[in-house]
Amino acid sequence: MNKAILIGRLTADPEMRYSPNGVAVTKFTLAVDRPFTSNGEREADFIPIVVWRKLAENCAEYLRKGRLCAVEGRIQVRHYDNNEGKRVYVTEVVADNVRFLERPKENSENRGRSDDPFGDDGKPLDIGQDDLPF
Repeated sequence: MNKAILIGRLTADPEMRYSPNGVAVTKFTLAVDRPFTSNGEREADFIPIVVWRKLAENCAEYLRKGRLCAVEGRIQVRHYDNNEGKRVYVTEVVADNVRFLERPKENSENRGRSDDPFGDDGKPLDIGQDDLPF
């Protein structure tokens, strides 16, 4: 069985490209904290993630550097020969599922405006008698 589940933060904005066949592929690196400290400091592993097709397009559109996300997929090891003729091995996670665990930060355009109909913190609504359906 080959299954990986990771939760971490993006180290940079995702990069999307298209294969020669026109299939979207997005790559990003996930910083995943280790469950222990070394010399009093928390360490992290930086794991390359590869996402394909529609999920790749969604990741490229909605994920940004620093965002927290969960990745579910499989570990893949591939190799190629570099310009010097040496074989290079690459270990990465090919994602089947990516969950966005945080809402995007508000930018200056959206400040003061919310799409959340319940985001009024319980303040009373100003509704007149003519507005009520009963």
